[in-house]
Amino acid sequence: MKITLAQLDYHIGNIQGNLEKMLRAIETARDQGADLICFSELAVCGYPPRDFLEFSDFIRLCEESVDALRQASRGIGVVVGAPTRNPVVAGKDLYNSAIFLYNGEQIGVQHKALLPTYDIFDEYRYFEPATGFGVIHFKGKKIALTVCEDIWNVGNENPLYTVCPLDEMAGQQPDLILNLSASPFSFSHAHERIHTAQVNVKRYNIPMFYVNCVGAQTDIIFDGGSLVLSADGSVFDEMPYFEECLKVYDLEEVERGGVHQVRAKDKMALIHEALITGIRGYFKKLGFSKAILGLSGGIDSAVVTALAAEALGCENVRVLLLPSQFSTGHSVDDARALAEKLGVRYDIIPIKPMFDAFENTLDPLFEGLPFNVAEENIQARVRGVLLMAMSNKFGHILLNTTNKSEMAVGYGTLYGDMCGGLSVLGDVYKTEVYELANYINRNGEIIPQNSIVKPPSAELRPGQKDTDSLPPYEVLDPLLYQYIECRKGPAELIEMGFEEALVRRVLRMVNINEFKREQAAPVLRVSSKAFGMGRRLPIVGKYLS
Repeated sequence: MKITLAQLDYHIGNIQGNLEKMLRAIETARDQGADLICFSELAVCGYPPRDFLEFSDFIRLCEESVDALRQASRGIGVVVGAPTRNPVVAGKDLYNSAIFLYNGEQIGVQHKALLPTYDIFDEYRYFEPATGFGVIHFKGKKIALTVCEDIWNVGNENPLYTVCPLDEMAGQQPDLILNLSASPFSFSHAHERIHTAQVNVKRYNIPMFYVNCVGAQTDIIFDGGSLVLSADGSVFDEMPYFEECLKVYDLEEVERGGVHQVRAKDKMALIHEALITGIRGYFKKLGFSKAILGLSGGIDSAVVTALAAEALGCENVRVLLLPSQFSTGHSVDDARALAEKLGVRYDIIPIKPMFDAFENTLDPLFEGLPFNVAEENIQARVRGVLLMAMSNKFGHILLNTTNKSEMAVGYGTLYGDMCGGLSVLGDVYKTEVYELANYINRNGEIIPQNSIVKPPSAELRPGQKDTDSLPPYEVLDPLLYQYIECRKGPAELIEMGFEEALVRRVLRMVNINEFKREQAAPVLRVSSKAFGMGRRLPIVGKYLS
């Protein structure tokens, strides 16, 4: 038997576009002599469709798409993920299903049993979990059909769940496992995915064909990396990351085994490709092509500009250099050098006249009060107004340049430097931004070295440095990581060796700035715990404050 895995980039709600893409893939697989082609989880509508699933008409369109795929299944098996209706009144209205089509008929369906409700996932909001499990007979083989999370409770060892779908099917002696996934990217997840697949294969001693999707759906990025494993647990093949791919495998060869090269997984290389994918997907799926951002000469805006130019093309990126009276000459020079190096259009608009106008207007109200964060934020908001004006006038999407460290502690100005349609670095800590800059420069200098080595500064008052308000990032970031990603409380952090005063100070900054993150642009998710859907904390919560 020859099995094709279709690792494709779907568009949520673009049911006709997704269908056309899958029909082309079916024709290619048929031409290659495939007996079976397998698409990913909820491929019909794209993942995650969220509250689109509450529209009956949306489900009707999905059903029409499945029917078109059924008609296209003459001479080839088609396995596709789609929402299906639950005929039982009690329970949720829908199932998250893998549908098996062949020769114009639906020969089987397996609903997803393990419905994740953690981090970015909220599947039990919409779907009823499966309670029945049966293999599907196809061309003399018995296939255990599973959907994504259904392979993540091997032997009932995952405390989130009480059933193991493959254990339920094991007594029927399946010959192979098909898994339809929509497995989001994080820089550590690829290793976890391979390990989980291998544990399954070794437990049941049968090969696995695991198909994932690629592309970005707003903040969530999918990296592909679809897998084929032989029965001994060796990786027979690992498909490319961050690109569409259609590949056919001979089941007999997979059964014979043989270890193939597993792709390298350098953290910065993965994050770099993920962010490129995220920017590109956001613009393409919204129907935009051009970006604008403020380029200051600092490391964050430099990295975002380089990423945007690579994702969208230098001709589609425009930057504004917005120096104030507190900006250093080398900052403007660094920003100009980067823009010229990349070939992006830049304009210089000094903001002092506008800042002076605000100061003069507010003088009667601020009389006798010292210069403080109010004046600093006026500068940031003047810049935000100018950037948004350009965005509105020319139809450019404003890219936000705030990094995760700044978002965490509130070191950013609402309606100022936090403006934007997409937060590119909001899940990348400041120390990681430096690593990313060096990765971008791996084949030669793109980001000026001065932007990398100079002490970070918002340049909103004379001689300002970030360390005037924050601990050094090499101290701050490990603490933030333990609190945000690892969910360590203050007592645990102190026990780990962090100074108590530092812990109290930093955690207070994180928690009192939840209101800012609630209003922030969508953050491209590259870690296991990004700000946004995956981290839901109350704004007025007292804990740790």
